[in-house]
Amino acid sequence: MRNLGNTDIKIKRIGFGGLPIQRINQEETNDVINEIEKYGINFIDSARGYTISEEAIGNAIEGRRDKFFIATKSMARDYEGMKKDIEISLKNFKTDFIDLYQLHNVKAEEYDKIFEENMAYKALLEAKEEGKIRYIGITSHSLETIGKAIGTDYFATVQFPYNMVEIQADEVLKKAHEKGIGTIVMKPLAGGNLDDAELALKYIMSRDHIDVAIPGMDKVEQVGENIKAADNHKLTDEDVNNIEEIRTTLGNKFCRRCEYCMPCTVGINIPTNFLFEGYYTRYNLKDWATGRYESQEVKPSACIECGVCQSRCPYDLPIIDMLKNVGEKLEK
Repeated sequence: MRNLGNTDIKIKRIGFGGLPIQRINQEETNDVINEIEKYGINFIDSARGYTISEEAIGNAIEGRRDKFFIATKSMARDYEGMKKDIEISLKNFKTDFIDLYQLHNVKAEEYDKIFEENMAYKALLEAKEEGKIRYIGITSHSLETIGKAIGTDYFATVQFPYNMVEIQADEVLKKAHEKGIGTIVMKPLAGGNLDDAELALKYIMSRDHIDVAIPGMDKVEQVGENIKAADNHKLTDEDVNNIEEIRTTLGNKFCRRCEYCMPCTVGINIPTNFLFEGYYTRYNLKDWATGRYESQEVKPSACIECGVCQSRCPYDLPIIDMLKNVGEKLEK
């Protein structure tokens, strides 16, 4: 158990990611929540964008709200939109307050705007003053965004993808930890690319500057498997060798969302499309992924194959071919 940054939220270092809850029914959700309580997992992370996740979790924790610290997040960027989402989250979780409310997936070009008059951060501050939320956090896939966030006193926590093969945020997260900003890491299994969940989580637990990892769980047996890493997180020589082998194997096969490929010549959001493909293929959230894919103004089919993105990619990914693959899978 440790405090989440300088907050008074004392948590197990393995938390619960609520995205996969969308795949199961209420009874199964109740079973998973029962299991995480059994193992002392008390940090739950969800989002307004995760369809039924907030509501299903809220139903499951009814009558035992005090057993859990609830974190959720909203993609709203304007004042009224954020106010509305906060109220929906409170209703979904059947609670008077949310422990941690986060700005969800803030892109670098959006960051400064969220602090303007009648924008989202103002609504969060008001909700905090009213006791509807306790702490404000931010999540992103952009290192630039997280770098800016930890240079301020605006956020109690930051959340970023991090795992044994996606370590580009190591220094930023260390700085956040040193400053007392809570560090939450998503995608601990690299979007499903890492098969050895225990080793993947063990690696994260060996990094003292990480407060909590939030693997998604939608099966009871996953809970016990994941908690092993928190109880035994000292890496052996064999572990280190296995990690290096995995890094070598995966090094040029998947997008790490570092965003070095951006901006695209024709406006395609390259990392986001690979993210949608991951949800479609590895998480089996086909409707969720295709819905968000279709909502994009510029799809992969607009690619002119200029190759600029590939020249920028530090991992030499065949981005043009990968975008074609996304289009083939997700185009209606």
